[in-house]
Order: sequence, then C-alpha cells, then structure tokens
Amino acid sequence: MAVAELTSRAAAASFARNNANSLHASQIYVPSSSSLSSDHFRARYRSTVLPKITCSVNQVQNSAPIQVEIPKDKADCYGVFCLTYDLKAEEETKSWKKMINIAVSGAAGMISNHLLFKLASGEVFGPDQPIALRLLGSERSTQALEGVAMELEDSLFPLLREVNIGIDPYEVFQDAEWALLIGAKPRGPGMERADLLDINGQIFAEQGKALNAVASPNVKVIVVGNPCNTNALICMKNAPKIPAKNFHALTRLDENRAKCQLALKAGVFYDKVSNVTIWGNHSTTQVPDFLNAKINGLPVKEVIKDHKWLEQEFTEKVQKRGGALIQKWGRSSAASTAVSIVDAIKSLVTPTPEGDWFSSGVYTTGNPYGIAEDIVFSMPCRSNGDGDYELVKEIQFDDYLRSRIAKTEAELLAEKRCVAHLTGEGIAYCDLPEDTMLPGEM
Repeated sequence: MAVAELTSRAAAASFARNNANSLHASQIYVPSSSSLSSDHFRARYRSTVLPKITCSVNQVQNSAPIQVEIPKDKADCYGVFCLTYDLKAEEETKSWKKMINIAVSGAAGMISNHLLFKLASGEVFGPDQPIALRLLGSERSTQALEGVAMELEDSLFPLLREVNIGIDPYEVFQDAEWALLIGAKPRGPGMERADLLDINGQIFAEQGKALNAVASPNVKVIVVGNPCNTNALICMKNAPKIPAKNFHALTRLDENRAKCQLALKAGVFYDKVSNVTIWGNHSTTQVPDFLNAKINGLPVKEVIKDHKWLEQEFTEKVQKRGGALIQKWGRSSAASTAVSIVDAIKSLVTPTPEGDWFSSGVYTTGNPYGIAEDIVFSMPCRSNGDGDYELVKEIQFDDYLRSRIAKTEAELLAEKRCVAHLTGEGIAYCDLPEDTMLPGEM
C-alpha cells in the first residue's frame, strides 16, 4: 500500500502545467498533509502532491510531484478507492447490481471493526452487490478512522468500491441508503440514565437532521447506540422527510441471546428455535417472549416443562449475558453485536421464512397489540426482503406477558418525556422509575 509524503504546492503547480493533458483530476486522490487533522475531513476537495511513493517492499523516487484535485461532487474518499473506481463505469456494469451507499457512525469503534469487514465481504447484501462505505468518526478518532480505511484497502474486497471518511454527518450521510448509527457516548461512573439520554439524544438529533437533509429519502436507519429505542425516536423525529417506518432500534442481539438460552435448556441446536420476540426496550425491562416461541415447531412451554425457569432465570440470563461476558474476558460484546446488526439487515433484505418472524425496535403508531403509540418498541416483524416489514398479527398474550409488556412500555413513555426538548414536544422532565441499564453497557 502506497503512502504519500507531501512537498510544496509550487512544485505541484509546476508539474500540473507540464502534465495537464495527461492527468485527469477524477482519477487520483492522496490525503493532504493535514489529513490527520479535522480540517481534512471537512474539506470537499483540495490539492495534494505526491513526490515519493513508499511501500513495504521497496522505495521509488518520483522525479516530479503530482497535483490532484477531488471533484466538487465527491466527498472525501480514501486512498485506492479514489484511484481505481469510476462511478460512471459502475452504471454501465450489467453483471453487478447498482452500488449501495452505507453510512456507519462510530466507524473507528470496536463494533464497527467487526462489522465493516462483513459488509465489505458481501456477507450482508450478497456476493454480487457492490457497496460504498461512508464512515463517520469524531475529531478525536480521525487517525483511527484512516487506519480503518487502510485495513479495508489491504483486504482487497472486490465488492467494496468506495470508502469515504469524515467527521461531518452532513457530508458523510450524503445519498446514504442505509445508515448504521453505532457511535454514542458510553455511560460513565456516576452517570444517571437521564444524563445519558440527554447527551446521546443530542447526537442523534443532529444525525437525524443530517439524514433528513442529505440522505436518500428512503434510507433505512438502524440505531445501535444506547439507549437505542429512545435514540431512534429522537433521530426519527428530527428527520420528518424519512418514513417513520424506516427507523429501527437494534434488539436483535437480545433475540439471539434468548434463542441461545432456550436451545441450551432444551438440549437442541439453536437453529431449532424460532418465533422468538423481544418486546419493548433494550434495557432490563425487556421481555423475552417464551409464550409464542417454538422449539422444533412446538411451543416452548411444551418442550421446556420448567415454567419457573422460563419466568425467572430465562429472562435474567438474557438480560445479564453482556455483563457475564465482560466478567469473563474484560471486553464488551462487540463481535456478537456486529453479528446481530448483520442479522438485522439480512432480515430486512431477505424474505422471512414461512411462519417465522424477527424482533426489531420499530415505531408503534398503528400497531395491532394495544401498545402506546409514538414510541419505538421492539415487536415481532416479517419482511418480504425489500427492506420493508410488517408487524406479525397472530400473537398470543397471557396475563404474565401483558404485565411485563406494560412495564417496559411505561419505561419508554418515561424516556420519551425525558427527551421532549429533543423531539420538538415541549419542555422535558424526567421521572424514570429506576435504573434499568443493561449490565455491560456502563
């Protein structure tokens, strides 16, 4: 992989005059000398020079510097992704599908470190689907963001046609068709849940405005940063041009953990477990639904006779799995979270198996379950594979399930009141009943 060392603009101008007919500005881009500062990531285009190329094997001296300019309509692309790919040529490529633009916030973090390579490999959108990655970081993570881009370069993914990096969501989210919003401030020692709602809510309010302004009008948004349900609501409220149905809060990891625990208890492999729903909030009030779940096509309660375990230990194991993982090896569940994001996307772009469903935190207005409207609540969904979904109607409820759903519903309504200033609904006030942050997220 080549690394540029920059010299003066005067030398660059001289070379450009002598080589104006042989160099096309749209073909080459090398990061400028300010590439490790925030100014680089804000720039639409700028001139750079390349006097010397250094690689890991040898060193070659170039007799004259090269001046390059990024076209005005192209955001900050990175390295080889600017050198080798022409967007116009992509439109003429008939053997592959039209390229998908995927924006990822928190792109220099651990979850993204696992996720981005799955996206680039074709595992998520298919082996014939080219993608462009638009990676959003912060001023503090600019060097790490370039490191991520370098690793993506070195991986030689044929489906990864562009990588753009930056710290301004209004640039990075340009024309995004999928927005995976991972970046959020973690909860620190002594921080109340209400404080975290306000701090991260401001981040997602701004990102919602950016998506509303520059993303594709049908962009699909998956919010991962916690508290994800209410962050998704804030983001949605600040993006009125985007259909409310397009916003999701990630509860798929909770579903995957529930399937694992049911499989372990029943002594079967987890592919035998289906129809598992996580209801409500991504918190300790979440409701893993064993009433409607199935093992080998049979109701769980017919297979697992220990109903006390189902009502007590099962839910607790699902809720505390992240904390137990941290105790084992001192790290959060970044890898399994990335896998669950992949699962969540694939559930929307591939048809749901007949009779099954998946969990996602979605907008409740118009739901058939009697759950309060105008919140983001995890519910059972099905998809035809077109990126859209419908809520599952054939659901059973008993008193136990209803009472648990009511508790998580009350919490989300309280969170909504706590962020009213960020959703355009007046003055906020917080009356959160208790601390329900999941273990491992503090």
